[in-house]
Amino acid sequence: MKTPVCAVLDIGKTNKKVFLFDENYRIVLEKSGQFPETTDEDGDPCENVDLLTDWVIQSLQEVLSLEEYDVKAINFSTYGASFVHVGEDGKPVAPLYNYLKPYPEALKKQFYDTYGGKQEFSRKTASPILGSLNSGMIIYRLKHENPALFDKIKYSLHLPQYVSSLISGQFASDITSIGCHTNLWDFDTNAYHAWVSNEQIEDKLAPIQSADVVSTHVLNEQERIVGVGLHDSSSALIPYLVSFLEPFVLISTGTWCISLNPYNHTPLTAEELQYDCLCYMQYNGKPVKASRLFAGYEHEQQTKRLAAHFNKDLDFYKKVAFDAAIIHQLKTEKKTEGIDFESLSKPPMTEGLFGKRELSAFESYEQAYHQLILDIVGQQIISTELVLRGSTVKRIFVDGGFSKNPIYMNLLAGAFPDLEVFAASVAQATSLGAALSIHRHWNTQTLPPDLIDLDFYSGHLTPDGFVK
Repeated sequence: MKTPVCAVLDIGKTNKKVFLFDENYRIVLEKSGQFPETTDEDGDPCENVDLLTDWVIQSLQEVLSLEEYDVKAINFSTYGASFVHVGEDGKPVAPLYNYLKPYPEALKKQFYDTYGGKQEFSRKTASPILGSLNSGMIIYRLKHENPALFDKIKYSLHLPQYVSSLISGQFASDITSIGCHTNLWDFDTNAYHAWVSNEQIEDKLAPIQSADVVSTHVLNEQERIVGVGLHDSSSALIPYLVSFLEPFVLISTGTWCISLNPYNHTPLTAEELQYDCLCYMQYNGKPVKASRLFAGYEHEQQTKRLAAHFNKDLDFYKKVAFDAAIIHQLKTEKKTEGIDFESLSKPPMTEGLFGKRELSAFESYEQAYHQLILDIVGQQIISTELVLRGSTVKRIFVDGGFSKNPIYMNLLAGAFPDLEVFAASVAQATSLGAALSIHRHWNTQTLPPDLIDLDFYSGHLTPDGFVK
């Protein structure tokens, strides 16, 4: 008897993966692929949309042909802030421009001068000024710099919906992509911002579909349910939303440490925007206030520096246990001479503190590494408190790399003694979220209670304010 499964294609910038989830949301199959980037007409690196298209079709054909699995449903999660521009036949007519592509300053100035100024526009659209990372700016650029190409576009599809269209043949826009720092969505009116229609761009955007809507298609002589796909950051939040009823903040840690509060619906303030706060949109259409910190990148760079200075392996930090005595010593000695910590705690906190420290001031790798995490957590507290304001959150969940770091977790718990702080572990949260978003359409079982493993950290403090 075949095992009923949901297939999820999870497309990251580097790794492209296919997962099969059974009805208990256990991963029963995983396949991955990688392929080289190409360049756009300006010579800037970008995703090779032709190779990606071939990989999607081939990978799905492979799993549909497996004898032991009955693929009931298919959904997609991909990185965001990226449009695939397709013509009348649904095929790309332009490169899949990289969201890191440099954006012309003159065109950027023209845009914000025309549409209300940077501060007010950013507030209304919950979009810090990020150039090409504001994906709507890519369409604006095409219209003004390459009108002949702009005229060829039938639809500009965010990447999850392009991948979905390869299987369904249908074109849609999804709120989890539209609502992710795109400059497209007016959070005050809960509709496209006026500039979208003023620039005749709304016609280039496919009809909006809810992320839990599906369509049915015959694939390999069998009816299958196909979802419209989700933006990866919103998808990764879904396992938590379906598992916990009490309000929480999720700190999703990787290269970026993103604090997500699904229960904070207060409008973004100018101060929050300065600190790189933004709003994501949940699959149910409700906003998620989020703040970002480049802490994973800082950790990666500084551990390289530590390894070189103390002649240790690059991953030696994984062997460093939490030592409250070292924390006490570092806080007592305050090795901050000549460092303007206050300026590094002001917006937009793009620079870490530890890089300004002299490593010769530390007695050992272990002591220096504790200081690095102290510095990172110091900025993390500022970042997370921004999304905690105005909500009644009881718990903080940390997933990703820092959830496995006992020094980070103990210091974070000590910083928020009134909240329950947990290290959370969920296998492939982004892919799992995409499968869960269409649960009611393909799965007859109740949701399992053990989707997420939790490890509680107690923030016990001494009278001096140090973690025990």
